Amino acid sequence: MLKPPFDYITYEVPVERVARIMLNRPDQMNAQDTKLLYELNAAFDLAAHDDNISVIILGANGKHFSAGHDLTETDYYHNITNYETVGTMCGFECAGAEAQMAREEELYLGFSNRWRNIPKPTIAAVQGKCIAAGLMLAWPCDLIIASEDASFADPTLSFGVAGHEYFTHVWEIGMRRAKEILFTSDFFSAQQALDWGMVNKVVPRGALHDEALTLAMRIAKKPRFALKLAKKALNGVHDAQGRESALNNAFHLHQLSHAHNLKLFDMLLDPTGLPEATRAALEKASQKADD
Repeated sequence: MLKPPFDYITYEVPVERVARIMLNRPDQMNAQDTKLLYELNAAFDLAAHDDNISVIILGANGKHFSAGHDLTETDYYHNITNYETVGTMCGFECAGAEAQMAREEELYLGFSNRWRNIPKPTIAAVQGKCIAAGLMLAWPCDLIIASEDASFADPTLSFGVAGHEYFTHVWEIGMRRAKEILFTSDFFSAQQALDWGMVNKVVPRGALHDEALTLAMRIAKKPRFALKLAKKALNGVHDAQGRESALNNAFHLHQLSHAHNLKLFDMLLDPTGLPEATRAALEKASQKADD
C-alpha cells in the first residue's frame, strides 16, 4: 500500500479526530492521472483505518478543485500495473475494450464507490472548476462546501460519451437538472448547486477551508460508531432505490460510447465535439505515445 509522503496528495491531521487530504497538482488544475488516484485512495484508506480519526476532509490546493481526468497521460493502460489494485478486475493490458473497461472499473467507478462507502463522514471543500471526474471526487463525499467562485460541469456528452463513469447525477441534482447539465454540457454555479441541493453551503473563497474544518470539528464531537451507523443507514436509502443497478447500467453504456468512438475515430472520445484546447492536448498525447 502507498504511504505518505505522497507526490500529488498531502495528508495532515489539523485538529484532533479530523484528517485533511488535499489534491496537490495545482499546476495541472489537479487533473487526475493514475498516480494521483492511487495516492488519493491510499490517503482515504489511511484515514479510514485510523481509529483516532472521525471525519475526513477532501480539498485541493490551487485555483481549481479538479479539471477531471488527465487527458495527457500516456501509457495509461500499463501504468496501472505499477500499483496494487484494490478491486477484482483484470485484463488491464488485454486487447480490445477489455483493458479500458477494467481500468475504468478500478480507478473510476470502483474508487468512487469505495470512497462513498468509507464508514466515516467525509466533507469535500470545492473551489474553482470541478469538471467531470472532479465530480467523481466530490460526489462520493457526504457533505460538500463550495466557494462562491466554484462551478461544476459534466461535459462528457460533448466528448461523445454518455456521462462520466460515476453516474449518480439524478441523486445529486434530480432528474430534470441531470438531463439539462448532460444534454447541454453547461457549467452550473455554486449557488445553483446550493439551490438544487447538491452542496450544503456556499462561502467566500478565503473562508472555504476554515468552514470545512469548523464543520468537521462539530461532527467529530459525536460518537464515532453512531456516525458510522447513521451513514450506513442513509446510504442504504439510495441503495434501496436501485443505485447499484443504475450505476452499473450507466457504466456499461459509457463503455459502449468508448467502443463506438474507437471504431469511428480511433480514439476513446468523439473529437468533433471537443474544445480546441482539449483536442490539441489529445493529439499531443497521442504523438508522444507513438514516439
